[in-house]
Amino acid sequence: MSELTGWEPLGISVDWTAIEGELGVPLPADYKELYEAFGSGVFSDSLYFLGRDEGSAFDLLTQWRVSLSVDQDSKLGNVSAVEPYAIYAPGGKGLVEWGSTEWADEYFWLIDAERPGEYPVLARSNDIGGWHRYDMSTSEFLYRVLADADFQPFGLAQYDLGARFMPGAGAPFDGQAL
Repeated sequence: MSELTGWEPLGISVDWTAIEGELGVPLPADYKELYEAFGSGVFSDSLYFLGRDEGSAFDLLTQWRVSLSVDQDSKLGNVSAVEPYAIYAPGGKGLVEWGSTEWADEYFWLIDAERPGEYPVLARSNDIGGWHRYDMSTSEFLYRVLADADFQPFGLAQYDLGARFMPGAGAPFDGQAL
């Protein structure tokens, strides 16, 4: 990804043990490497990459906690915003969002506590509906979205937005492009 975006890896230090302890499962190794290199923020002015920036809109755990709370709220009935799935709850099976686009595309891992180490990417597009499963790493999926115009329906390269990265607010460079 650094070659694609021209971004110099930041080498961010993260307490992954605490994060994974709250989730009850390890996160994908390549995702952790991506975050340590980039931090959270926006690729190509439109793809939002979540990381560990507590209190920020780009914080993976904050977003997961809110989604889980809504998904488990009995006042809303048995309907989930991620039907036919559910938001991942520790020890169970479900989705954890790690990215989205300004066009309401959403990118999740399907996490199963009984199968740690398996992280298929599930994605859906607001325009098209339905879920798409990708048995590839987070970094491969992200690369394909940013660089492969034929990666339909999610390829952003077709829009010629360029492959650049802008850190999110609360990230090490506080939203300033480098």
